[in-house]
Amino acid sequence: MWISRLRSRRARAVAAAAALASGLAATAVALVMAPGASAATGCQVTYTPNSWPGGFTANVRVSGGDQALNGWTVTWTYAGDQRVTNAWNATVTQSGTAVTAKNMSYNGTVAANGSTEFGVQGTYSGTNATPTDFAVNGVACNGTTTPTTAGPVTSAPVTTQGPVTSAPVTTRGPVTSAPVTTGGPVTSAPVTSAPVTTGTPVGCSGASICDGFENLAAGTPSGAWSVQNPNCSGSGTAAIDTTTARSGSKSLKVSGVAGYCNHVFVQSSTPLTGNVWYARFYVRHTTALPTSHVTFLAMRDTADGNRDLRMGGQNGKLQWNRESDDATLPAQSPAGVAQSVDLPTNTWTCVEFMVNGGNGQMQTWVNGADVPGLREDMVPTQDIDGQWVSSRPGWRPALSNFRIGWESYGEGADTLWYDDVAVGSSRIGC
Repeated sequence: MWISRLRSRRARAVAAAAALASGLAATAVALVMAPGASAATGCQVTYTPNSWPGGFTANVRVSGGDQALNGWTVTWTYAGDQRVTNAWNATVTQSGTAVTAKNMSYNGTVAANGSTEFGVQGTYSGTNATPTDFAVNGVACNGTTTPTTAGPVTSAPVTTQGPVTSAPVTTRGPVTSAPVTTGGPVTSAPVTSAPVTTGTPVGCSGASICDGFENLAAGTPSGAWSVQNPNCSGSGTAAIDTTTARSGSKSLKVSGVAGYCNHVFVQSSTPLTGNVWYARFYVRHTTALPTSHVTFLAMRDTADGNRDLRMGGQNGKLQWNRESDDATLPAQSPAGVAQSVDLPTNTWTCVEFMVNGGNGQMQTWVNGADVPGLREDMVPTQDIDGQWVSSRPGWRPALSNFRIGWESYGEGADTLWYDDVAVGSSRIGC
């Protein structure tokens, strides 16, 4: 009996101690969790970079965990000299190495266990180390470099790797001097092959520049065209070629080499005049556009500090780039890139564009088809011209010259042929 009572007392004592320990543990957990109660519990920031020599883009996914976000501010610090030059789906500022990204009006509300995404583009030298000290609304989060599964995304669906596909978007009507109105959704911008013909360039009536290079001797361009190596010269070359032509028997061949100092352009001696410019040229090239930024056409803008308005490619698609602020059209978000088109290899492609210096509008056609991602109407559109317009809302170009060639800012070599080049004050057509 005595032994039984002793065991019973010991059992009750152990149970009481366990209960006390459990209560203390619960109190400790509550104390640890309390600081996070003012912000999203388990917030997650996923930073997925895409780097090339001297430049990068990064897709950033923000999740509030099991708490909803009603407005968000994401902060981080770069370890190196990275500088953010553009952004999409967020307002991004940088002070020294510290970066702050704030939501736009359309993506500030994020459901519990949901997420939203934004992106940045920038430059760097040395090493582009991925930041780790992410915070959402002032509370530290566990940023990673590997995408994680998240709930519904509040912005347009995008991919972080692999081929970029088109997402349905709302596009606008053709760019004119009058305001552009919205139209119906499109899913892609089809590219078709232009028929190969012979003879002199078509559609040159009234054009100030109209050349199929038939009057030039083989070798170094001369007469109405001159070779230019802006800033520095390397191993890139340009020559009148007699082995490949779209019409007639000659074309301009550019052997583009990777690396900034290997750039080469051929400039027309005819200056650009007026304030509305339409251009048409045929191009054939051997290598798909690279991930890194490249340029194959440039025009000097005297209203922008004599910096260039450039046409080229990035992330495998056609793009416009403004040298003065490195703005891109479209934005280099996956959703933005999907609204441009690639430049087919080993076939002649007709490229047309319009730049209006009076109202800052631009439009681009490939084989006669309008390219939604290369349209700028001064009405900011997410993933297309939003950052182009917001960076320079009063941009009014004054173009003075016309150059075709190749410029690489890191990786990217290509061989290109140009033929039937024309520039005028009205659309020339293919």
